[in-house]
Amino acid sequence: MKDNQANINSRYVSIHAPARLHLGFLDMHGGVGRKFGSLGLSISGVETSLLAEYSNDIDITGPSSKRAEDYAEQVLTHFGVDGGVKMTINSAIPEHAGLGSGTQLSLAVASAIVNLYQLPEQQAGHLAAMLHRGARSGIGIGTFMHGGFIVDGGRGENTEVPPVISHMSFPEHWRIVLIFDDEAEGMNGVPERRAFNTLSPMNEETAGMLSRLTLMQALPAISENDCSRFGEAITQIQNIVGDYFSGAQGGRYTSPLLKPILESMTNDGATGLGQSSWGPTGFAIFPDETMAFQAMKKRRDEWQSEPRLRFIMSKACNNKAIITIDSTKPSLQNESLQVNNL
Repeated sequence: MKDNQANINSRYVSIHAPARLHLGFLDMHGGVGRKFGSLGLSISGVETSLLAEYSNDIDITGPSSKRAEDYAEQVLTHFGVDGGVKMTINSAIPEHAGLGSGTQLSLAVASAIVNLYQLPEQQAGHLAAMLHRGARSGIGIGTFMHGGFIVDGGRGENTEVPPVISHMSFPEHWRIVLIFDDEAEGMNGVPERRAFNTLSPMNEETAGMLSRLTLMQALPAISENDCSRFGEAITQIQNIVGDYFSGAQGGRYTSPLLKPILESMTNDGATGLGQSSWGPTGFAIFPDETMAFQAMKKRRDEWQSEPRLRFIMSKACNNKAIITIDSTKPSLQNESLQVNNL
């Protein structure tokens, strides 16, 4: 036991978990026995990164620390761990921005504790279910496990978390401009649950079209490196899903500023447009960096009188979350763009 304790005392676990775009639900009808189903993409430039080490108590500092403390307490209690954890959160995905902050933080905290205490190997899906993540979408779990472009199979009668049914590497030379509205907030918590419980069922034809756009246009376009066809499919999916949720979120987009910004980007080469999850973060997809940078710079100039808006350029992250175990304390450097500093 002393040797094991000494081993734990000399272990340092660092986690880097990228943000994700949630690009829409496929089937809010549920007539074939499963409901939801969704598609999304792991992205670079925005991430949750933390360093964990042994402590007698739970001691967590940095952004989203209170939320992380709650997750840590649940994990330690679930596994009956006699000890605590000290965590330093270097960066955190912005909360309630539509980028998957809760799922990535929960999986980062849980994975850090599992590796710190050398607990039996746990699948990310099991950890997510334990922490009540993945209730409707499996995209964040899938991007943590695999990176890249993910389609999940929704929920059936006996589903623990929605399973990943497609995982593809995404063209890394394509670029994604992210639009942040710091004065808007995506729906979450009780209002989100209430919205899902009160939405009218999607008609069967619409669910069929969303599935067809995904299977017969978006996925083949990734495989064939066709940014135009991919963007066209995503825009159609986003418009359909955005209109379906418009009654709950006050329109196709949560942020009132997003519509004119996105529409203007089509004139500068954007092939795909939309809002991630409940927003307010919007995105525009471009076939190359030059085109994306020029469009982003133009929008920054046009909207400089609105300090609530921020624009950053991102791309796909085709790697799963990075988990590193060291015997000496590393310097946790976040190579990604820190959203708070942009």
